[in-house]
Amino acid sequence: MDDGDARYRPETGCAARADLRHDSLTATAPPAQRWLLIESHTPWPRQALSALEHSLADVVARLSRELGIRPVLVRRYGRVDRTRGRRWGMVDCRPGREEVRWGPLPTDEHLLDVLAGKVAGTVSTEPVYLVCTHGRHDACCAVRGRPVAAALAAAYPERTWECSHIGGDRFAANVVVLPHGLFYGHVPPTRAVELASQYDKGLVVPGLLRGSGAFTPPVQAAQHFAREAGHSPTLDNLLPQSVQQLPNQHYRVVLSTTDPATPSNATSSGSITVEVSAHLDTIDARLTCAGTSPAQIRRFELHSLTTD
Repeated sequence: MDDGDARYRPETGCAARADLRHDSLTATAPPAQRWLLIESHTPWPRQALSALEHSLADVVARLSRELGIRPVLVRRYGRVDRTRGRRWGMVDCRPGREEVRWGPLPTDEHLLDVLAGKVAGTVSTEPVYLVCTHGRHDACCAVRGRPVAAALAAAYPERTWECSHIGGDRFAANVVVLPHGLFYGHVPPTRAVELASQYDKGLVVPGLLRGSGAFTPPVQAAQHFAREAGHSPTLDNLLPQSVQQLPNQHYRVVLSTTDPATPSNATSSGSITVEVSAHLDTIDARLTCAGTSPAQIRRFELHSLTTD
């Protein structure tokens, strides 16, 4: 691996150990409602934005934080064509505002105009598939991510990008489907195209879904338990109407539903009230290949689910 660790052993990496522990994917998507995609033609350092020209990285990072935007580096799978001009992408994942815009990136400084809203870019109707292959951040991402990127790129070359760190190294291979901000984990190459084809049908794949970064973890958990109870896995179903934080890390989440078929096989339109609680479990394990042990992981528990 040109950007990984030559001493890495796949069978002892953080993703393999998470597989053996059966770590839950539920509600592990980091909140990210807007994204800045920065095409890069150079090898990625451990800290992705360090690839930008000197002193610009801090400015881009600060402006992105202030605007609630997540910046990531992206590149095409395979050999990089450095004669081809770079591009930037701005993605909005907020419900009802989902949109992807692309524009040329002549210099790194141009990103300041993009963040300032001085350049609009061109709206694209094509989804974007990000596959984390950031080996210098965590070797598991490169080892597990690249075969998935290859499978997606073979089927959807214009939609697929390798990307820098997106979080959840132990869930490699990690895939993000934009503009709905769907995070998928432990994706095998044999199922990579399935995620894309189901998305084209307006569906999520619950078994591999970490959650949507458009929503907070309690909402992600409520959506998971609602789907587990049989509610429709369509993209526009189970949107949050309200979130109430109760004592002791309990949450009451009200989701809207337009299920064509509910668990009772009856047509319905209404709401689902889901009560969940969040818990921190201490485990004797490293959550990343470079992490330390012991570590803590968050787990959500379902308390009740009622349909109105």
